[in-house]
Amino acid sequence: MAKIIPPTVQQMRLFEAVARLGSITRAAEEVHLTQPSVSMQVKTLEEKIGQPLTEQIGKALQLTRAGEVVAAASRDVLARIAEMEAALDDMSRAVAGPLSVAVVSTAKYFLPELLGQFKRRFPRVEPRLQITNRETLLARMANNADDLYIMGRPPEEEAVIAEPFLENVIVFVARPDHPLVGRRHIPLGRMAEENVIRREAGSGTRAAVESLCAAAGVTLGAHMEFDDSEAIKHGVLSGLGVAYLSLHSLRLELAAGELALLDVEGFPLRRRWYAVHRRGKRLTNAGQAFLDYLLEESEREVALPGNALPEIAPPKAAHMVSRKTRQPRRYHSNRR
Repeated sequence: MAKIIPPTVQQMRLFEAVARLGSITRAAEEVHLTQPSVSMQVKTLEEKIGQPLTEQIGKALQLTRAGEVVAAASRDVLARIAEMEAALDDMSRAVAGPLSVAVVSTAKYFLPELLGQFKRRFPRVEPRLQITNRETLLARMANNADDLYIMGRPPEEEAVIAEPFLENVIVFVARPDHPLVGRRHIPLGRMAEENVIRREAGSGTRAAVESLCAAAGVTLGAHMEFDDSEAIKHGVLSGLGVAYLSLHSLRLELAAGELALLDVEGFPLRRRWYAVHRRGKRLTNAGQAFLDYLLEESEREVALPGNALPEIAPPKAAHMVSRKTRQPRRYHSNRR
């Protein structure tokens, strides 16, 4: 077989996007090029390789066997280049450059604020935030697409390092005119009689609540199911039922008196938010500094709002995460 003409890094980068997304159009959008430009680069790459790399099966773009080989090689080369860039950037010891963070949808209520505060501390960092559901986040993690992942339940099937930081308080809420509002010590079994609006399958919040219910021998009714906290809140506001949600997503509605907490047995359910990255991943200075910053936030108290019942107010000690084994890193200031 004749020797191939080596592809350029740009061609590998474009073809990796095409292979991963299964679409030239979507790849062009991701890399901010026109579709004809990407198509031309793929065609040029095929000419260099001497074999077709893609084929159209119906409406789906599929990789040929040669395409799978080139895609795998492209991922390896691009990963090595990224490691080289990170290593060279680390030599400067400056907290700067790209920072990619992917979070589950519920974390959108607090993570942008933390990211903004971090950006003010390190102005040369270029943050990018991806907000998605758990399934997509796990897929991004499998592809090593980001520096850090924020979720309420670290995956068991992946080799990861998960650092707990802020407390994730899960509560039951209802409209203020709901008959259970104001009642004390509502048995968990009583909630099985209610129309419960729940999160989608795979949600960490749902898994935590279902685990608690299973231990108590309680099965909550599957009245409605949404994959977004906003949709669930609107359902409760509309009188469609009650719901369990993270307290981070409820502050505005509770403060305005639009929703009320229910004093349900076993609630509030106290979990943790986790900052997760792949085991063995070498974090950049920006990634490590943001991780350290999040761990500082573990000392912030997550207090229930003013309309919370007194006996479910959290003790401050419950919000602390031991950091005795962690050694703080030192960074050069970016400020001139």
